[in-house]
Amino acid sequence: MVENQKKISHNWVFWLALFVFFCVSVYVLRSVLLPFVAGIIIGYLLDPLTSKFEKWGMNRTLATILVMTLVVLILFPLLVLLIGVIDEQLGQFIASVPAYLSAFLKKAEPFFAELQERFPGLEADKIKLYIRSNMANGLKLVGSILRSVITSGFAFFNVLSLLLITPVVAFYMLRDWDKFVSKVDSLLPQQSKESIETQAREIDTILAGFIRGQLSVCVLLGSFYALGLYIVGLDLGVLVGFIAGIISFIPYVGTITGFVISMAIAFAQFDNLPQILQVVAVFAVGQFLEGNFLTPKLVGDSVGLHPVWVMFALLAGGVLLGFLGLMIAVPVAAIIGVLLRHAIENYKKSSLYLED
Repeated sequence: MVENQKKISHNWVFWLALFVFFCVSVYVLRSVLLPFVAGIIIGYLLDPLTSKFEKWGMNRTLATILVMTLVVLILFPLLVLLIGVIDEQLGQFIASVPAYLSAFLKKAEPFFAELQERFPGLEADKIKLYIRSNMANGLKLVGSILRSVITSGFAFFNVLSLLLITPVVAFYMLRDWDKFVSKVDSLLPQQSKESIETQAREIDTILAGFIRGQLSVCVLLGSFYALGLYIVGLDLGVLVGFIAGIISFIPYVGTITGFVISMAIAFAQFDNLPQILQVVAVFAVGQFLEGNFLTPKLVGDSVGLHPVWVMFALLAGGVLLGFLGLMIAVPVAAIIGVLLRHAIENYKKSSLYLED
């Protein structure tokens, strides 16, 4: 009995030390891990499609080449088109800032008049002058920065390493995915192998449901918002719509952010209520589609990741590891969630809980 307890204690020490070493390594190497993590995620996302081609009798390497080629042929033209449209809209937006500002101040005249009436000592003209000068400069600066980022190809993500390393990592991960899984499976402790495999399958189900499903939701929702706002004639509609859709993986944040920005632009740009209501309608229809069709069909209810847990994981990952942390936050949250559930189940079966 004492010998078994010592053995269990040694096992815990080993796994804890391995976990700490892994966390420290990720933190120390965080500046170079981004293209590798991106490649692994791409390999994971594309593995089911590659496996289907393989089941149809195609060689795994050939299937990998075909899938990667299809992805490049589909995504690259779309990305070029999107960057071109966004750049054009940003140019128009920067040129229209003074007109927007004048329209905004004109529409806010009743508000300033009421302020002047309630607070006679308040100099409304100075406030308007301050808003005009500072907002114009601020909006132009933000627009210029966004435009330079778009036209330079998102330079802040270390594009060179992403473009050169990520496709290579994604190719080899996709080609050798089954080999990696078999290798890891062969290294599992024999006594705990069945339990670890059960937890791994549960984690895979959650990740497949959330990452693949939520990614599809974000792309479809972003496309709908961008197209809808573009049709109603909102300046920066494509950019705002895609931002709203892409960050919809953070519960409620994407929709609220996109709606607030769109309403601010619509209020300054449009002179009549029906056009502003059209912008509201785009987001109302988008929320209806997401809540009743996209999320239930593509993500489902069995993911098991609470929205609060997802938001906390994303914030913690962003603070600790930056953009890399945002990429791995949801997978890590899913893994921790599964491990905690199984730990609680084991605890409820233990003598500590039953007080035997």
